[in-house]
Amino acid sequence: MAFTTIDDPSAHFQVATWTGDGNATKAITNDGNSDLQPDWVWLKNRTDTENHTLADTSRGVTKRVVSNGDGAEDTNGIASVQSDGFTAQLSYNGNTDTKNYVAFQWKANGGTTTENDASETSVGSLDSVYQANTTAGFSIVLYTGSGNAATIAHGLGVKPELVIVKNRSKSGGEGWTVYHGANTSAPETDGIHLNLTNATSDSTDHWNDQAPTTTTFGISGDDRSGGGYTYVGYVFNSVQGYSKFGSYTGNGAQDGTFVYTGFKPAWIMIKRTDAAKNWYIADSKRSPSNVNKAHLVANSNAAEDTSGDGTDSYFDILSNGFKLRQDFSHLNADGGTFVYMAFAEHPFVSSEGVPCTAR
Repeated sequence: MAFTTIDDPSAHFQVATWTGDGNATKAITNDGNSDLQPDWVWLKNRTDTENHTLADTSRGVTKRVVSNGDGAEDTNGIASVQSDGFTAQLSYNGNTDTKNYVAFQWKANGGTTTENDASETSVGSLDSVYQANTTAGFSIVLYTGSGNAATIAHGLGVKPELVIVKNRSKSGGEGWTVYHGANTSAPETDGIHLNLTNATSDSTDHWNDQAPTTTTFGISGDDRSGGGYTYVGYVFNSVQGYSKFGSYTGNGAQDGTFVYTGFKPAWIMIKRTDAAKNWYIADSKRSPSNVNKAHLVANSNAAEDTSGDGTDSYFDILSNGFKLRQDFSHLNADGGTFVYMAFAEHPFVSSEGVPCTAR
């Protein structure tokens, strides 16, 4: 029995780390089992207080949106992507001498997009442009708002479990909105915000109370479809043995909750949804052994924190998931509700029945 269709997750997702050398540009080469030419690059200076840089090949990689803010897209992205990595720029916070960096990279469709004319295809009510990796369940979607509620084609062919939308052209006041399929019993009525600490809120202003379908996701006529504004969406569905978008309940103990993913995670982002808490990002590259302490905060420009909150730590990365190892309210509050997004370093069991080893 095949336990995954993706035996080598590095063909679709990788984490790269480097130290800046102060040159105008620096080519970053991935070290995974497979070459990866990324279509979405999420870059952060780990050493300093500095904004996150999110660039993609649909918008053009020199263009950036910032996960910790609500401003418009700017031109402070990366220089280029190549067959196995990308090129960072000194002037755009990617290669300052002696500073440490990390980049999270996802593959979509090599920059090749599909234009969806809603009037011709009868898919969605607004035109969109998407590039989809249906094998790994990831799509980058561009559209222009009409001022009215609408549906947008995503190209995945299955129902998305995670949709992250950002207004690209409004100068401020319109941040990131996140649909997470495990957020509540009716996630289409709720939203959380990547650039904020806010708990889940219930409003038709998020997704117009429309659940995603195998072809589209819904948007409201307000923050997700302002008339004439341009938007980007990052859309995911889980793939067994490669990615999972789930939830868990904390137990408030240092012997914390175990979360089963079905793979050894390479990258995890967690958000408490019943209280105002940060979005925590961890990965196996920056913390190669347990316990995993190094984290970044998606909604903050803060440098990397490796303290583990004093005497306690965050979690262990295991061959089939992760286990919380602290009792703090941001990741493991007793009775607290949390959502997570995780991508694999290795499936728990490969398509040939080869098990993953713990680290």
